[in-house]
Amino acid sequence: MAKILIIDDDPDMVLAIRLCLEDAGYKIIEAGSGNEGLEKVKSENPDLIVLDVMMDTATEGFQVSLTLRSTDPESEYAPYRQIPILMLTAIHTTTPLRFGPDEEYLPVDDFVEKPLDPDLLVQKVKSLLTAGT
Repeated sequence: MAKILIIDDDPDMVLAIRLCLEDAGYKIIEAGSGNEGLEKVKSENPDLIVLDVMMDTATEGFQVSLTLRSTDPESEYAPYRQIPILMLTAIHTTTPLRFGPDEEYLPVDDFVEKPLDPDLLVQKVKSLLTAGT
């Protein structure tokens, strides 16, 4: 059973994601902030991370992804660099900003838009977990 870490400060969103993914057979771990999420990455070593963009700051999710994917070989997160990251965002629907995965500036593997489509979420999670094996 794959272990998925949800990093999001919205308890309702975490519950919605949890229900979708548990129903699909995944084990869920939760973190309510970027810092808590980074600690859970080290303690739990998840198979995949669902990461919200906007938490305590409007770009906290971006900072978490940059920390996890740091190319610094001395980074304490180097052992976790290959964990797939699925970024959860409403930015595309609430602002004119557009962005996509980018190895240097936004090192994530895929995006899922809010409001959440449960079937699409499960499909993307399965795809990322399959690609990683």
